[in-house]
Amino acid sequence: MPGPAVSIRDVASQAGVSVGTVSNVLNRPDIVAASTRNRVLAAISELGFVPNDAARQLRRGRGRTLGLVVLDVANPFFTDVAKGVEDATGAAGMAVIFCNSDGDPAKESRYLDLLEEQRVQGVLITPVDDANERLVRLRDRGVLVVLLDRRSTRPDVCSVAVDDRLGGELAMRHLVEAGHRRIAFVGGPWRLAQVRDRYHGAGHALREAGLAEEETLRRFDTPSPTVAAGRDAASRILGLPRSTRATAVFCANDLLALGVLQELTRQQVRVPEDIALVGYDDIDFAAAAAVPLSSVRQPRQRLGQTAAQLMLDEANDPANHEHKQVVFEPELVVRESSRYSRAPG
Repeated sequence: MPGPAVSIRDVASQAGVSVGTVSNVLNRPDIVAASTRNRVLAAISELGFVPNDAARQLRRGRGRTLGLVVLDVANPFFTDVAKGVEDATGAAGMAVIFCNSDGDPAKESRYLDLLEEQRVQGVLITPVDDANERLVRLRDRGVLVVLLDRRSTRPDVCSVAVDDRLGGELAMRHLVEAGHRRIAFVGGPWRLAQVRDRYHGAGHALREAGLAEEETLRRFDTPSPTVAAGRDAASRILGLPRSTRATAVFCANDLLALGVLQELTRQQVRVPEDIALVGYDDIDFAAAAAVPLSSVRQPRQRLGQTAAQLMLDEANDPANHEHKQVVFEPELVVRESSRYSRAPG
């Protein structure tokens, strides 16, 4: 039978140092003289001592875990973001608790309560609403917070986002240059800052082109950014008289665009000859669609990696950490769904 577990006191006795010195070697080795540190490490090796990392972290106040709260786990965009987060945290020996808010403020709040109870070191989150006082309270209680895919309005909170207004401009400029003058915007829910920014960016591109937004762009709101919502929006667009309905559709994300494409195909509307289509995110399914989808590309994994690294930097050196609001630029990827010489008459 195995003998009793080796304790930190056994290590201290073997090395001829105090328990506090052993603790410092395990937690803050830089403050221990090299000769002393080597004696303690030798004792640990000889005795086969295994530190209880979980207990040690709890004594220091927080565990080696982070929380990741996303809007929709079914959206491949957030799957790729989560992969980026995992790459950065895994290399640092951290674990991630993955939470899906479903865009529901009440569900988001329950997850934040749970993460605080689990004593996570920090929370990476794409919040449902812009002004979330719950996140302020988390920071006041010592939990680090980094906004992901959302810009921070607070100088003491890091954030990583994409310039969604620019993304909207890129998509709309592309459709206008192709000759489209009746364009539908499909997106929602409207409370999401990303949806609003992409729409306003599209409107700005129209004004730059000398076109009246109210005459050129029509908004079709959706209750969620899903394939099913995209199909419903396409049905509403096709229900309009052909002489007045849109000749192009810009969707706030690729799932909506794929739903629009499904309904257009079902009703035998040709893409892009009858209606051009542009999505947003450039998920892997975009290029693999029946009609390869033009889309505004976001650096999905880089978003996750950068957000996680900002949190790790703050956790490792809070006194010298500089809060940053990182904003990446998107790029338009043109494929068959909008590659047409001019808009249909």
